[in-house]
Amino acid sequence: MDYYRQTQLKEYNSFKTEAFAKILCKPGTISELRQCLSDFPNEKKLIIGKGCNLFFTKDFDGLVICPNIKGLRNISDEEEEDEDIFLEVNASEDWDHFVAYCVERGFAGLENLSLIPGTVGAAPIQNIGAYGAEVKDVIREVVAVDMETGETVSFSNAECEFGYRNSIFKRTNKYLVISVVFHLKRTFVYIPKYTDLNKELENIEEPSIQDVRDAVIRVRKRKLPDEKVLPNAGSFFKNPYISKEHANKIMTDYPSLPAYPMKDGLIKTSAAFLIDNAGYKGKRVGNIGTYPNQPLIIVNYGSSDGNEIVRFMYEVQKTVKEIFDIELEPEVRIF
Repeated sequence: MDYYRQTQLKEYNSFKTEAFAKILCKPGTISELRQCLSDFPNEKKLIIGKGCNLFFTKDFDGLVICPNIKGLRNISDEEEEDEDIFLEVNASEDWDHFVAYCVERGFAGLENLSLIPGTVGAAPIQNIGAYGAEVKDVIREVVAVDMETGETVSFSNAECEFGYRNSIFKRTNKYLVISVVFHLKRTFVYIPKYTDLNKELENIEEPSIQDVRDAVIRVRKRKLPDEKVLPNAGSFFKNPYISKEHANKIMTDYPSLPAYPMKDGLIKTSAAFLIDNAGYKGKRVGNIGTYPNQPLIIVNYGSSDGNEIVRFMYEVQKTVKEIFDIELEPEVRIF
């Protein structure tokens, strides 16, 4: 396995910001992965899939690992009529290709997560979600390598400590995901969860799993920019959780504030709504701005400097804080 020194990372992040990695490697097997961990035990480490949820503001003084470990196997019981489907998918598989594979075979559970860029291995780290679904709902097990010991560790769903766009893998930065076991179903019934998706499917009496995937793709393509055309990292901020009293106070001046009651008594509201009503929908400062069709997405119109994105982020956060007394937290990882 080759090691690359002082490698430009522009092509390894969807924001296309420039930075150099001290060392970069691309293990194609688990044994090669363990080898690079043992060869550089004292280097700071960063794992990159497709770089769809991160960007760089400076050079990375350590080891960047970009695995290329692919494969998929059905580990379900062999009985054809079994309702439950279990698939073990290696981390470097393309996420949307995997979703398409499942939908084509009628395996239900992932269709709402169609067209999300990235790899299968990134899905549990971020606990990706869209259109009323989160990947945690269909994960049975995550297999990872402990980056300190090189040992393989298996995590049950509960042990992954999934939260909103969070997991034990994201919080600790200690494990490198090598495969994910998904628990899917043969039976599919569309359950309305998300307004835009419901509207897209309103003329179909009983939407099929393929209908739902197609509708999600149409909605995403209308609202979201293609990172290959206009560099971005998808939703930049998390949707904030606030108290019921705080939500009611905001609604005095903004009665259309989205408010979703959560189990813990807090209210989940929309970061996009806050950014829009703070005057930042479609706003551009230099080479950085928010996407006109979706203010939650910050886009790069031509900068190679990640610090320009950070400055724009701070400006948005400051204005939202001043108007709504809410601190927006980035969903994107910044290095």
